[in-house]
Amino acid sequence: MSVAFHWHPASAERWADLAALFGARGACGGCWCMFWRLPRKDWEAGKGEKNRRALHRIVKAGGEPGILGYLGGDPVAWCAVAPRTEYVHLERSRVLKPVDDAPVWSVSCLFVKKTSRRQGLSVKMLQAAVAFAAARGATVVEGYPVEPAKGSAPDAFVWTGLASAYRQAGFREVARRSPTRPIMRRACGPALVHNPG
Repeated sequence: MSVAFHWHPASAERWADLAALFGARGACGGCWCMFWRLPRKDWEAGKGEKNRRALHRIVKAGGEPGILGYLGGDPVAWCAVAPRTEYVHLERSRVLKPVDDAPVWSVSCLFVKKTSRRQGLSVKMLQAAVAFAAARGATVVEGYPVEPAKGSAPDAFVWTGLASAYRQAGFREVARRSPTRPIMRRACGPALVHNPG
């Protein structure tokens, strides 16, 4: 019998689950999902404990910087999703600059626990991210996945997700300024707010 998947917003009450999922490395290299939220020099200086505290401050203040995915009672996946305006790093990107003036929400990170990978959780997390954003008034969710030229890439290099997972989750490509970095979008609305958990 398979274990049921469900998800919850990353709130202060779920900080312990998020910290446990990220572990001592903060998911990857001390990032704590602050790479796109901070100027590059601040992120570099904060690798590790400072970045952990920065993310903790967001949830302690009532913010919900993304969602946590669970199999049964175990946190196994994370998806950062927020209004694009919260990601200062995006504002400086030539490849990922805005496509138009639409007020989009952005998926900036997908992280799945190593023992739970290759089970389709990325697709479920992207669908959940759209529902989460829709419940908060979003009309468009945008993502910046990787589409490796050779068809595959090490997990550490695809932390924004793979284009194939986005397609399975109902996103479509709207721009591509780099051979391996499409910009993909999915429209959302009130019908998408259901949480299977």
